[in-house]
Amino acid sequence: MADLKIHNLKKGFDGNEIIKGIDLDIRDREFVVFVGPSGCGKSTLLRLIAGLEEVSSGRIELDGRDITDVSPAKRDLAMVFQTYALYPHMTVRKNMSFALDLAGADKQEVARKIEAAARTLELEPLLERKPRQLSGGQRQRVAIGRAIVRNPKVFLFDEPLSNLDAALRVQMRLELSRLHQELQATMIYVTHDQVEAMTLADKVVVLNGGRIEQVGSPMELYHNPANLFVAGFLGTPKMGFLKGRASRVEASGCEVELDAGCRLFLPVSGATLKTGDPVTLGIRPEHLNRGSEGNCQLTVKADVSERLGSDTYCHVVTGNGEQLTMRIRGDFTPRYGESLSLTLEATHCHLFDSNGVAVGQSLQQAA
Repeated sequence: MADLKIHNLKKGFDGNEIIKGIDLDIRDREFVVFVGPSGCGKSTLLRLIAGLEEVSSGRIELDGRDITDVSPAKRDLAMVFQTYALYPHMTVRKNMSFALDLAGADKQEVARKIEAAARTLELEPLLERKPRQLSGGQRQRVAIGRAIVRNPKVFLFDEPLSNLDAALRVQMRLELSRLHQELQATMIYVTHDQVEAMTLADKVVVLNGGRIEQVGSPMELYHNPANLFVAGFLGTPKMGFLKGRASRVEASGCEVELDAGCRLFLPVSGATLKTGDPVTLGIRPEHLNRGSEGNCQLTVKADVSERLGSDTYCHVVTGNGEQLTMRIRGDFTPRYGESLSLTLEATHCHLFDSNGVAVGQSLQQAA
């Protein structure tokens, strides 16, 4: 078992609080991703778990054992760093065995573990090479292999793919997903790349300003963001936002009058709203439709377009200057400045109050 529990964890540097009271449960065999913008505290939180930073207050437990003040070497964790941290004068084999050799482990057992990890990571032909003879992806696999041979309870990854080019990042994402399935291990992964968070995680932890904004599966967070920050952070391209006000609130939903020039009735519980309250409507690019049919029609002007083959991301501007992105078929590209008619799908819209908190639950989903 490898259950990790974090209780009211705080960390400050020079009087500035960086981690502001984190409570989090990570279950055995979960792949958990900490994601957020630069400076949100995700790497600091990982280093606190690893024991590389001293906790200001709070508690960290691994399988019921308090490890808050335990030295990193005795926490039964293994960390994979962004910079690989390989010894340049050692072969791949020696890099992978070094920690076990220092601990005085049985040489035959060490050799068996290295061979097994090398097979899993396809490193067998590279065991006698040195790091300078390897590609970036191969070096990262060696760093992962070094962690595997230690057989830790929890693997910690600190932005391990950020130094790789785009194609290698995609390849390594697949390899990490496959590795998680094969090892059935508990993994905690830090990234600022929300694509990595969406594709790798069983559970995503969205951090902002040293606090947790929301925890859940990737699709839970994508379809039911708790607030404007999560809604705008997860998704590529990001969710578009339109300002407005609640023009009618009733048991069956909430009508919103948009500043961009139309009214839309949303099937969400508006119990926290009253008529006249300012609101923000959110809609994802794939739910913006071209055409003049529907209850809420917007006239927009085409800005620049990004053609990606199967899809085109068309950026548009409403009459009052708000920007949206449409995800449309790849063979359609409007002219710059062209006038377009858009229809909003009410069942796919999100509503946020003046504090940026999601309003209610879809009454259709609740039913």
